Amino acid sequence: MNNQEIVSKLWNLCNVLRDDGITYHQYVTELTYILFLKMAKETGAEDRFSQGITLIEGQKFTNGEKQVVLDYSWDRLTEKSGLELYKYYKDLLRFFGTYCTGRVREIYQGAATNIEEPKNLEKIISTIDSLDWFSAREEGLGNLYEGLLEKNAGEKKSGAGQYFTPRVLIDVMTRLMKPQPGERCNDPACGTFGFMIAAHSYVRRHTDDFFDLDADVAEFERKGAFTGCELVHETHRLALMNAMLHDIDGEITLGDTLSNLGKGMKGYDLVLTNPPFGTKKGGERATRDDFTWSTSNKQLNFLQHIYRSLKPDGKARAAVVLPDNVLFADGDGAQIRADLMDKCDLHTVLRLPTGIFYAQGVKTNVLFFTRGKEAKGNTREVWFYDLRTNMPSFGKTNPLKKEDFQNFEAAYEAADRKAVTDERWSVFTREEIEAKGNSLDLGLIRDESVVDYEDLPDPAERGREDMEQLEEALDLIKGVVKRLEGLRKKEEGVQ
Repeated sequence: MNNQEIVSKLWNLCNVLRDDGITYHQYVTELTYILFLKMAKETGAEDRFSQGITLIEGQKFTNGEKQVVLDYSWDRLTEKSGLELYKYYKDLLRFFGTYCTGRVREIYQGAATNIEEPKNLEKIISTIDSLDWFSAREEGLGNLYEGLLEKNAGEKKSGAGQYFTPRVLIDVMTRLMKPQPGERCNDPACGTFGFMIAAHSYVRRHTDDFFDLDADVAEFERKGAFTGCELVHETHRLALMNAMLHDIDGEITLGDTLSNLGKGMKGYDLVLTNPPFGTKKGGERATRDDFTWSTSNKQLNFLQHIYRSLKPDGKARAAVVLPDNVLFADGDGAQIRADLMDKCDLHTVLRLPTGIFYAQGVKTNVLFFTRGKEAKGNTREVWFYDLRTNMPSFGKTNPLKKEDFQNFEAAYEAADRKAVTDERWSVFTREEIEAKGNSLDLGLIRDESVVDYEDLPDPAERGREDMEQLEEALDLIKGVVKRLEGLRKKEEGVQ
């Protein structure tokens, strides 16, 4: 059984929890709690996974008025059943979130189960225990967990697409940025930590699993090179678990980069990110007091943060996914773009296809830029690659593939960009861009499709999306009804 088959079996377990009214995203979080124990058992590294654990009186902690000895492990979990298992599991979550330190505590802090039926918990644990974990270890437990996160993001009902950038796009951006040993890499909106894991893997592949590095640099790669920040608590848990399974101990902060917390996030050699789109809740303005232009537009604020967070050494660089409105927004948007092109060499803009992630109508781009040594005049020309116009419809049935980026990568890395013969590849000078009011909404080729239907999604794909939304709504209603019935029965029992 390979990892893909194991992921499918794990994902199918979510059907067990539908009657408990548990959402897809809650399910992945629940699986994270349980898989943590199983993966620690399978790697024979329960002590390492629990490194830094600190308990009261050795192996004791207070439970009510009694001091009890507890042994929380996968083997103990599988020995129990029914209400005994359910109570043990709830105590386990509280124990790891209260008495552990380090990554273990971060993952379990504030953890609470959404499972209400003990038999459902028992079913999940027994199914996980019976899987082919030898094969999973061979392929890599980190890869297995990422496969589960990708499956979650691919299910539109999960609502997790906003946290998960397509793997193929992450890999392209990472290959072109070429992270190097000793560099400080960061993702200020890290989601499940996919960009940093890709950067870590890139360095490992190019250094013979760090054996080509001296001991100090190898230690830095594991503990300090790859960092991130994530605002959403549940997603932060997934990022921590993902990093740990890939043997990355870099700091992953729970917080808001667009608050003053983000002021300390700077001096990076490389930033790879896909920050959230939209406006601050309620239209409130950014709380950062160091931004020159304060706007409620999240992506413009993230852009300001990113190019300011790079070292001004002429080598620090970034690749950032941003929506179209960043390219043409006037007012503060135009001034932020001008500041970006002054402080950085914005050398490339990739116009991405629609339908690869986010809603069908959201159009995105990747901006590639390098921070200059000086604060003025770093951008002289910007190259654009149009991977959007006259492209096939991408979606669940036709996912984006590595091959779709081949021509772009060839143009990007060409020794002489002007010698590239590709109609999708074009260049505009800084003077031409200034003449257009600093708009970067450029580089799109002639659309050969019928204009009136340009933005219409594929009918079959749209129909599937509508069906999935209806199913999600029905699942939520069933969950609410079940909980209400349970409350009524409890009240009747009291009476």
